[in-house]
Amino acid sequence: MDTSLAGRTGKPFTMVVEAGKIREFARATKSQNPAYDGGPQGEPVSPTTFLMSAQFWQSGENSPLSGVDLNWERILHGEQEFVFHGAPPRAGDVLTGQARIDKVFEKAGKRGGTMIFTEQVTEFRDPSGRLVAELRSTMIETSKATTEG
Repeated sequence: MDTSLAGRTGKPFTMVVEAGKIREFARATKSQNPAYDGGPQGEPVSPTTFLMSAQFWQSGENSPLSGVDLNWERILHGEQEFVFHGAPPRAGDVLTGQARIDKVFEKAGKRGGTMIFTEQVTEFRDPSGRLVAELRSTMIETSKATTEG
């Protein structure tokens, strides 16, 4: 991975936060939280990790890694973080997301060789442009396939 990829963005995408999808996601994760069904609050609030479903609203052009040659035998998922700048999204919210490569850096690997870390951030904004949430993920490319040495 080339460190010059830092700052590269994918095309923006629109994600509609749907009540039924919130309920399905909560049930799939075995949550009993009544806020995910709406309860007395009205529209259901989304579970913390719900923004992972944004993948279903995207195509290749939305990824800042589109066109980058990756060897998937050497890719590991390193970390996932969700940052909210206020309350989590609720059913009915319409968000615009855009992903960017935040940082690319190297570290020495314990099995020899180097590991290349790529930190990606997807920002979610409401119709006024206010930052609602960030989905941060780290991808690690090892110098050897994970099945080697």
